[in-house]
Amino acid sequence: MAGNGELMLLGMWASPFVTRAKLALQIKGLSYEYVEEDLGNKSELLLSSNPVHKAVPVLIHDGKPVCESSVVVQYIDKAFAGAGPSLHPVDPYERAVARFWAAYLEDKLVAPWMQLFRVKTDEEGAEVMRQMIVAADALEGGLKECSGGEGPFFGAESVGYVDVLLGGMVSWLKATEVVSGAKIIDAARTPLLAAWMERFWELDAARALLQDVSALVGTEYARAVQARFCRRSSKQLVVEHLDPA
Repeated sequence: MAGNGELMLLGMWASPFVTRAKLALQIKGLSYEYVEEDLGNKSELLLSSNPVHKAVPVLIHDGKPVCESSVVVQYIDKAFAGAGPSLHPVDPYERAVARFWAAYLEDKLVAPWMQLFRVKTDEEGAEVMRQMIVAADALEGGLKECSGGEGPFFGAESVGYVDVLLGGMVSWLKATEVVSGAKIIDAARTPLLAAWMERFWELDAARALLQDVSALVGTEYARAVQARFCRRSSKQLVVEHLDPA
């Protein structure tokens, strides 16, 4: 891997946001020191590096911290432009389109997914799942637009910024489907996105870094979701919310 000065990543193994940073570092061919954080007993380094959110990931480059996963990925791509492939399109319009879909992904898929761990009723859970399914449907069009309709990735022929952001979520999306019983990315409904997911899963970087789905299903976070959905089929609840009749 390329030399790059002093790089350290503060993370936690199950975090999809940390996985985003790891994927970007791997794709760019950068070596770094990884420090696993205990989020129940956060280190002074984490608290001082990210005093606002006190969350991972934090990338520390030559002593300077960079926080928030999407910002970290952008920083890695720009700060090490000469290392590995670029994650952002060169063309300004294509770059703007990629950033639009990245923002959509964060607002419409990732934000509801995070709410899933805090729902208190079956109805709230079903509404969150409905939002995620609607977002996935829209991302089908986003993939077609970003890839030119033919490319295998959001970055067209190679993995790009949106691929890394969504790719970091792949294991958790699969785990969420297991514990909820609802299909978020369905080959029948979103064939391009379903094919993208399987294609991304087979990448060398993904194979090396994506969490084992069964390990995620066993986490306390996943068990909390499973407890919410175990009493009644979430798939049926989602159907009820999608069908006003």
